[in-house]
This record gives sequence, C-alpha cells and structure tokens, in this order.
Amino acid sequence: MIKVIIPVVVMMAIILCKKIPKIGGNIHVALIAAGILSLLTGGVFSVVEWVGAWIDGINRIAWVIALSIVGSIYAETQVKLGTMETIMGALKARFQNSPRALTISIVLALVVSGSLLGDAIAASTVIGVLTIGVLADMKLSGEKICAIIVMGASAGSIMPPISQAFALSSSLVGADPDAVVRIGYGTISVIVIFICLYVGIFMITKDVKLSEDSISANQGQTASQILRKNWITLVPLFILIVVIFFRTISIPGVQFDFVPEVLGYIKLSEDLSLIDAIGNITILNGLTNGIVLSLLFVAVVTFFFPKVRCDWKDTLSTGFRNVKVTVKIQLCAAFMLGSFYAGGQIEAVQVFAQGLDTNVLKLGGSFALVLMGMLAGSQSTSQNVVFSFFGPALINSGVSKVNTAVAGAHLATAGQGLPPADLTTFAVAGIVGGLLGKKVDPLKSMFYCMPMCLLMAAIGIFFLYI
Repeated sequence: MIKVIIPVVVMMAIILCKKIPKIGGNIHVALIAAGILSLLTGGVFSVVEWVGAWIDGINRIAWVIALSIVGSIYAETQVKLGTMETIMGALKARFQNSPRALTISIVLALVVSGSLLGDAIAASTVIGVLTIGVLADMKLSGEKICAIIVMGASAGSIMPPISQAFALSSSLVGADPDAVVRIGYGTISVIVIFICLYVGIFMITKDVKLSEDSISANQGQTASQILRKNWITLVPLFILIVVIFFRTISIPGVQFDFVPEVLGYIKLSEDLSLIDAIGNITILNGLTNGIVLSLLFVAVVTFFFPKVRCDWKDTLSTGFRNVKVTVKIQLCAAFMLGSFYAGGQIEAVQVFAQGLDTNVLKLGGSFALVLMGMLAGSQSTSQNVVFSFFGPALINSGVSKVNTAVAGAHLATAGQGLPPADLTTFAVAGIVGGLLGKKVDPLKSMFYCMPMCLLMAAIGIFFLYI
C-alpha cells in the first residue's frame, strides 16, 4: 500500500502547503506529481507507457471532459434565454429576506432532482446549473457554490426511489432491494438534514446577503407572477428533465435513452451506426454519453429561440472560453487517474482488501471500499471492484445481507465524494467556473464536501456492527 500512500500524501501536501516554493497550492502540479510518483513507485519508467497512461486516463474521463464543454455551452444558452433568471427570480422573490432559507431550498431541490434522476451529475447539470447565479449573488466562492451543488445532488443520487448505489449493492450480495431502500430513506434523510445544517451554519454566515441589484431585479413581483410571465424560458429545461428522467428510470418498457437511440438509426453501414462508430474511438467516445448527448440536444433546441439564435457565435465562443481552465485541470487529473491504473495502485487496493484478516475485515474492507472510490472517483467502480468480494465476505462473517448492502452503498458513495478524483465535482467545477468566468479549484471543493462524506462513511460502518 506504500505505493498508494506516497502519491496521495505528496499531492495533498502540494495542494495544502501553499508556502512550498513555486509549486505550493498549484493543483496542476499536484495532480501531475501524484501521477508521476504513482508510475515511479509502480515500476513504470517508460515514457511511452507514461503517454499511454495519460491517454488511458483521458479516455476514462472523456465523458466528464465532454460534459464540461457541452455543459458550459448549455449553461450559456440558458443564460441567453433567461431560464436561470426565471428560476432564480422566483426563488429570490420567495426567500429574498433569508439567504439561508434560499440556499436550503436549493439543496432540497437538488436532492429531489437527484432522487428522481438517480444520477448526481445529471442532477447537477439539470438543476444545479440554474442555481449558480443566485449563489454567486451571495458572494460565495466558486468552490463553495460547487460544493453546495455537489452535496445536494450526491445525496439525492443515493436517495430512493431511483438509487444506483442501493440497487447495485443489493444485486451484488443478493439482498432484498425493497428492504434496503426502506432503510435508505431514513439514512439519507439524516444526511440531507446534516447538509442543510452544515450549509446554513458554516457556509451561509450572518453577513451573507443577496445583492441589492439582485433583489431589485424582481421589481416587486411574486414568485408565481414571475413564473407565469416567463414560462416560455423554462421549455428547454423541462425537455431536458423529461429526456434524462426517461433515460434513468428503471421501469422495463418505459426507460429509453432518447438521443442515443435516435442516433442509433443513423447507419454508416449495414451493421454500424454513427453512435457505435464514435463509441469505438478512443477519447471521442466521451461524446456518446447519454447525459452529454441530452445536454447537447437541449442546447440545440434552445438555439431555435430568437434570443439565443441571434447571438449564437458569442454563445458558443463564451461557452468554450469559460471552460478552458477547467479542462486543463481535468487533463491533469486524467494523467493521475491513468497513472493509478498503470502503476498498479488500483490493483493494490484490491489485493489489500482480499488479504484482510477476519478480525479487521469490517474496518479494513470499509477503508478499501472508500479508498477505491477516492482513487476512481466513481461509486459504481468502487462497488464493482471491491464490494463484489468484500460484500460476500461480510455476509460470511455474520452481517445480514440487507445491512451489508446498506453499508456498501454508503461507503462507496462516501469514497466517491472525497479527494482527489470525484468525477461529479470535476464536472460541476467546470460548469461553475465557466459560468462565473473564473477558476474553480475542484479539490478545494471536495474538501468542503468532506463532512458529508465522513458522515456517510460513518453510517455505512455503523450498519456493519448492528
């Protein structure tokens, strides 16, 4: 495990110790240094293999990079159309005298959207992107805005009824999914309450207020008046919600992925469709992700509105320009992620979990599950790689199937949200940075999310001991 610990510790040191000459606090250097150290400690010295690891890393998060770019363009179309102004105008009209209540309502909206869509990134891009403007009006930093959106969307993504984490953990250990989900409603409700208290007390302090310009923009209108007057600006958003809802719902015969399925009818040959051809191309396959295509589709729909169509060149150029800083960070993160796989860090975590003694199985396996989520930035990867053998081992040790499934979902989701590789945070940081036109440090945002992740991990461990 030393080859896992060294790169992570050095990376954290560079990020946190800003007094280190020239490189202190530089996220690009930190990510690249972690990647280089993981390769060196893993015995990979060939420059060709280093380049291969970088390409592999880019390929693994190609859809996240594509999401940042397309999401930034989508966000810009909504700004031009006035969607954000309508949604946030209604919320501000209702809660303009209470920034805490306004922010908590935003968190709850993200939780609800996440629970219906079943995906943190989907909830972040569909609903979260609409909240950036009002949070920025409170003079919150980009990192805090990103953290608030990620926490709400992440808690929502594991909240039933549509919860990939509970569904996957239940299937991996053969637990009754209904029993697991019933417990999930209670545990995630506790986490949501914690997030609301955490945000309301520690992020929205007494001196946080909406700007006078922001309040006066409502011109004395009520929330219902604003929505009735500007309903047309919400049409693309509702289209996006419907498209993503049907691609994430798990009801057989009802679920369909609209844009990929439509593109599947475009044939390049008798046996090869356009989307399959792109999906077979390294890195470009990121464009075939259902969420990316859904955002792209709605962005195109929005260009049919005169407000957006008349200024399409500026919309596209601003969208690309706003996200370039974040894409650079993501490319560095891709090198680190690819290096973790090439250097054997991912495999080392697997071996560590498999070789645990029975007496330390629960805590050691939990650590391995969380660590895999941290390194891969994905709850599903952590569950598939570690929980697939950790779960059955827990059941053999006497833990019930239901408690094992509940624990696995919480631990994997907790690991996903912790530094250094949370894909949701990288995606949201790109959109926030693009909309605000400034650099947003995704790792700093992950640190803001740590209290929620630690609580989620603690709940997971609790269920291993009851």
